[in-house]
Amino acid sequence: MTYPDLAQVEAADHMTLARWMRHLPSPGMNVAGTDEYIDVMEREAAISERIAARFDAMGGWNPALSKAVGW
Repeated sequence: MTYPDLAQVEAADHMTLARWMRHLPSPGMNVAGTDEYIDVMEREAAISERIAARFDAMGGWNPALSKAVGW
């Protein structure tokens, strides 16, 4: 799964944010060990923080959402 851009994060619904919360890799993991790691990690960390903030503002996790997203 690849990271969305900030415009996609702002347009996402609760379910999409939940999927990203659960299934996106840690920031920078897709380029670990390369010269671009720091830049990618910083960009993805900012996106990850925005996903978490919007997700929490929409109510966060509940049992039905967690089950629907799966592992």
